[in-house]
Amino acid sequence: MTLDVLIEVLLFYKAAPQNKQRLLKLFAVPEEEFSTALQTLRNRLTLGATRLIETETEIQLATAPELSEFIEQLCRQDLSGDIGKAGAETLAIILYREPISRTEIDRIRGVNSSFILRNLLTRGLITRESITGNGFNFRISPALLQHLGVEKKHELPKFSEFMEAIDNFDTQGS
Repeated sequence: MTLDVLIEVLLFYKAAPQNKQRLLKLFAVPEEEFSTALQTLRNRLTLGATRLIETETEIQLATAPELSEFIEQLCRQDLSGDIGKAGAETLAIILYREPISRTEIDRIRGVNSSFILRNLLTRGLITRESITGNGFNFRISPALLQHLGVEKKHELPKFSEFMEAIDNFDTQGS
């Protein structure tokens, strides 16, 4: 597999900005070879729906700007519907485990949660905070608490019982 393809799959899988210096170490290649691979990837992506975004320190994949109108239509459709079972499940995980990374959410759910998280972020039900070079942690938003009709998550019915059950489950699983 070529280096540009490996970089692409890593960026697709991580779905978050990645530190270039860390990637250089991960792939154990000279900086010139890495730069050439980035240029190859950038050129290859110009014909598709994604683009390589690059700052001095990070790279990531993003939707092609010419598709923004189509993406906005999809977002409007997503926001007009129910969040669904997967959305509710992901929201509950964040509610009881915040702050929590996408990797941890994926581990608990057993599937990739990128799309669900993007949907919940777009609706304003969760927020994300950057973890230096390691993606994001997700938290519930004030809008979610307002929607649930509470001022603090600890006011949710049986909150302490659920937390105790989760802690017991974690202790037994270790």
